[in-house]
Amino acid sequence: MTLETLKPYLPWITLFVLAGIVGAANPAFFNPVGLVALVADITPLFIMALGMTFAIYIGGIDLSVQQMANLVTVIATVYLAQFGIGVAFVCVIVGFLFGAISGFITTRLYVPSFVSTLAMGFVALSGAKFLSGERALSMDATLRDQSFGWMFGNTAGVPHELIIAGVLLFIAWFLQKRTTFGRALKAVGSGELAAVASGLNVDRIKILAFAISGMFAAIAGLMFSVKLSGGDANLANGFLLLAIVAVLVGGTPLTGGVGGVVNTVIGTLIVVVIRAGMVYLEIDATQQQMVFGIVLIAAIALTIDRSKLRGVVK
Repeated sequence: MTLETLKPYLPWITLFVLAGIVGAANPAFFNPVGLVALVADITPLFIMALGMTFAIYIGGIDLSVQQMANLVTVIATVYLAQFGIGVAFVCVIVGFLFGAISGFITTRLYVPSFVSTLAMGFVALSGAKFLSGERALSMDATLRDQSFGWMFGNTAGVPHELIIAGVLLFIAWFLQKRTTFGRALKAVGSGELAAVASGLNVDRIKILAFAISGMFAAIAGLMFSVKLSGGDANLANGFLLLAIVAVLVGGTPLTGGVGGVVNTVIGTLIVVVIRAGMVYLEIDATQQQMVFGIVLIAAIALTIDRSKLRGVVK
């Protein structure tokens, strides 16, 4: 059995092996209540990674998601009193527009996505600092509970965060697997020149992919804001690396065309297990980032399609 044969199963194998190692080190890891709490805690990261999957699936990348989430925490906090629950709509629209602009810059101005999204991330960061006055803001607890208290309750022992994540996962899966848009995404990720030759409007597809990424990042930012009851230009810092790791370790390579949103579920669970293992081993936050950096390099090396890099037609 070759590595190429094993590739589709590597995320599952990695998840089960890591879970077994962490469970052996600390049997309390397999406590169902604790597992549900661990997964619920990482829901905003999963939503951020879910959106980024669309950008990576077409062979691009979105480096603006972390700053987009930061901007939305500030927007939600500043405008909650004015718009109430309607601030969620404002946040989603802002995320969609930022993502669409990134896609426009990438497709129409021919700027590589890692540059265009990084630049838009700086724009979002500046917007967050301007709106917040470069200080941490607090939400009015009463207004937060009135508008978004339902977000963090539970039904029959299932946290509402997981229900929200499940609904968003279904929407993302439906878009990818059951629509012509999803088939077009795969075509673009598998080979952009072939997609153009087949008559697809590649620019529009890529702009929409980045817009979806921005929109999901905005939803993640809204959840951050409500959960932590405030907004800050640095609130979501540290999540960009984790979101990229979740997508790539799940089996959606940077070269695109393979994997998808279901793979991101597995990748996010792998991130959960690794984080839990490092907490049990009392590894500090700085070293955790180093570990995830190493994991990211390994994920790229194992998933990337080298034939595309060499210009070889498969």
